[in-house]
Amino acid sequence: MIRKVVVGVSGGVDSAVTAHLLKERGFNVLGVFMRNWDELDEAGRCSGEADLKDAEWACRQLGVELRQVNYVREYWTAVFSQFLDDYQQGLTPNPDILCNRHIKFDLFHKHALETLGYDALATGHYARNSMGNFLERSSEGEGEARLLIPADTFKDQTFFLAGIPRQALLRTMFPLGDMLKSEVKQLASKIGLQRLSSKRESTGICFVGKRNFKEFIREYITSRSGPFVDIDSGAVVGNHEGVHQWTVGQRCRLSSFLQPYFVARKEASANVIYVAAGHDHPALLSSRVHIDPPNWLCSEAQQNVMNKGSLRCRFRFQHTKPLVDCSLRVFNGDNFEVQLDAPLRAITPGQYAVFYDDTACLGSARIRSADPLNREQQQELQIGTQTS
Repeated sequence: MIRKVVVGVSGGVDSAVTAHLLKERGFNVLGVFMRNWDELDEAGRCSGEADLKDAEWACRQLGVELRQVNYVREYWTAVFSQFLDDYQQGLTPNPDILCNRHIKFDLFHKHALETLGYDALATGHYARNSMGNFLERSSEGEGEARLLIPADTFKDQTFFLAGIPRQALLRTMFPLGDMLKSEVKQLASKIGLQRLSSKRESTGICFVGKRNFKEFIREYITSRSGPFVDIDSGAVVGNHEGVHQWTVGQRCRLSSFLQPYFVARKEASANVIYVAAGHDHPALLSSRVHIDPPNWLCSEAQQNVMNKGSLRCRFRFQHTKPLVDCSLRVFNGDNFEVQLDAPLRAITPGQYAVFYDDTACLGSARIRSADPLNREQQQELQIGTQTS
């Protein structure tokens, strides 16, 4: 029976309400604050110390013990170094997915269960567990735990959890899974945590903070000028200061041209950025995506792909975008591709393809490349646009 639960307390309203809900159900709750970034290196520009103070205050209000664990070195190695390497190779990484995979649901999860000897880990993520948001069905022998879409589909964070180890779900609670964000804030105010319910939510990459991204990345990667090349004509239309400062789909703001240019493709080895004129240029649209072997969160979906060669499911590569129907296919055992029913704009190498059925997240895979629409596909798209 699950009695003792570690809560990852971040200093925000979601994790604090999570701790309250667990106490209310009678669990023995321990709060743990993770330190993943060395604020001293950033001249106080990161909010880590303020978050720790908020976490300490919330735990005092709730009567929950709070401890700390330091993963600065491990975060640098598993997340930040990979982040820099990817940008140098012309990719656009997702550090939130990497942090959840390598830090929160690997090292921290093991720390909670193995080092501290607790029964489960709970987080303030907006997601649901098929074994119950409090693991109330974990003793029924249901088999594997599945990562389900939460009640608050606007705040749905399953996208960022799609890379975690499947086994971690067996001992992970998502107490906010059936709540809306507005309800969480209302409850926080009701139980005396108004300070957190009115706190501005952190967005973007935690270690970048409020700084301009190009200024931040210059601190770690040396700028190297190269050409912007028109993908249609091959003409040089401008210059950039490094492929790491640009991502696919981004507007280049080059002057003296009739249409704005957008990044279509990057060649890091040659230090060339190919650009396309117009927001919806065909070079920016793709319906076929090549991916790494997936991290599966659903064994049935995995078996269907491996046994039948394909799986009908739904796809997104940005957590705020609508899901698109697709076929996930495998060739020669480990070559995977996604065929989208409708083309999407600016599918970005280094980002993650995340797969769903109607109720659950099935898993994820890093995007290797995306094929631009060929002429036949472009014509079909134009005909469909004209007739719709």
